[in-house]
Amino acid sequence: MTTTWDAREEILALQKVSVHFGQRTVLSEIDLSIGGGEFIGLIGPNGAGKSTLLKVLLGLLPPSSGSVHVLGRAVRRGSAVIGYVPQKIHLDPGTPLTGRDLVGLGLDGHRFGFAIGGRHRRERIDDALRSVDATHLAQSPVGRLSGGEQQRLLIAQALLTEPKILLLDEPLSNLDIKSAREVVRLVARISRERGVTVMLVAHDMNPLLDVMDRIVYLAHGHAVIGPVDAVVQSDVLSGLYGYPVEVLRTRNRILVVGGQDTELEDWNLAGEEHCDGGVAVS
Repeated sequence: MTTTWDAREEILALQKVSVHFGQRTVLSEIDLSIGGGEFIGLIGPNGAGKSTLLKVLLGLLPPSSGSVHVLGRAVRRGSAVIGYVPQKIHLDPGTPLTGRDLVGLGLDGHRFGFAIGGRHRRERIDDALRSVDATHLAQSPVGRLSGGEQQRLLIAQALLTEPKILLLDEPLSNLDIKSAREVVRLVARISRERGVTVMLVAHDMNPLLDVMDRIVYLAHGHAVIGPVDAVVQSDVLSGLYGYPVEVLRTRNRILVVGGQDTELEDWNLAGEEHCDGGVAVS
């Protein structure tokens, strides 16, 4: 069962997707339907299957069962309609790679033979740099840039193929609060202006609450999808985790507590736009 998203083209659809590694089940019959231009936050504890789900969406890992479709077609590896932003890169400060070089890898880093060259290539890279407000970083050594600056360049790299979907794997990890907010605002603007569907993986949901349309919460191989107010409820999360979970709201914050090994998620609700909507559990 999935939440319907009226008036938006279905961009991404998962039907009964399961992933098994030997006897271990990482994802169990996941159903998701995501519309064009949606901003989705993907959250879950360590080991919940977030990275595995991204690999399935990227066509890097075939599901053990079920189907994955992007724009109505079976997902395939290296699809230009999907842009991917990996976790923070680690480069030595002396690495002879400039911001322009890093962005350019989005055009030819996966190719065999000669790279795309000439004026057209320069124009596409320039446009991508402008789209993330990073023109001033074009000639900067990437190993000496801050985490937030590197994330801007990685987002620009992912935009070079003009994707319909942008997948971001923990882009806010190791960033300070100011940088994290800047990255979130940047991604939200790109989503609005280009109509790009965004799925952003994060542990800390605080920066996402006023920009995401829905949340996908993964735990124990199962998923819940819906607006934050519908998903982050005691009964919903208790059903997802398989043990009693209590959701507390105090001083514009949400606390999710439960289990013998007390687990705590803390989300700031300041500025959150409350919306009605259903929740789907798979």
